[in-house]
Amino acid sequence: MSKVIVEKNKGIVHVKINRPEVMNACDGETYNAIADAWDELENDPTLRVGIISGEGRAFCVGTDIKWVNSPAADGFVDRLYPRLMTMTKPVIAAIHGHCNGGGLEQALGADIRVCADNAHFGFGEIRLGWIPGGHGTQRLPRVIPLGNALELLYTGNRIDAPEALRLGLVNHMVPAEELMAKCEQIAKDIVSSAPLAVQKMKSTVMNGLDLPLPEAVKLEKAAFEWLMATEDANEGATAFAEKRAPNWQAK
Repeated sequence: MSKVIVEKNKGIVHVKINRPEVMNACDGETYNAIADAWDELENDPTLRVGIISGEGRAFCVGTDIKWVNSPAADGFVDRLYPRLMTMTKPVIAAIHGHCNGGGLEQALGADIRVCADNAHFGFGEIRLGWIPGGHGTQRLPRVIPLGNALELLYTGNRIDAPEALRLGLVNHMVPAEELMAKCEQIAKDIVSSAPLAVQKMKSTVMNGLDLPLPEAVKLEKAAFEWLMATEDANEGATAFAEKRAPNWQAK
């Protein structure tokens, strides 16, 4: 049985963590398979957006504790999480049930997070004598207020879906039976947008976050000027004038 299920449909790649017997705890094979899927999304021009989810009762409870103490676990954070840092195409996390530790780090590595009303979130590494090793200490305070992030990191406590929504950890909270439909609708909206513009939008936002504003504005200007010289920019304006849907070519 595959530990990660990958399905593609109309520009969307679904990446499903498939270890329901351990609530999708990830070992090295699982982490590598997820990274492989994101490599495929990044490198395949027909794929435009990814959705990551978990099979069974949880999104992902993090790293498989039994595996992580083995020699095979050395350097396990060195591939998947850096891959998420360099993605130019959007990723959506569809979160239900438990989303803890490395699972929460994967969700934080996504661009958009949608959760079911039964979701719970937390970093329990402190209770094992660890700290998060997949960028959790850096991403969480960039998404929710610093004090709230530190409380979660220091205590290992968990928050429920309504609190995650209140803090801005997730974009949307929906009934569990509507979770995938909501994520797919967002993905379809992204697919309908100009592909080069989506990628430039992501890189401009992400690369500009830690720059002084004058430098970030220069970054935006360069991206804008580059896009305006593309065939897709001309097609977008032409389609608007002709009151039709644009035919994007990613050129």
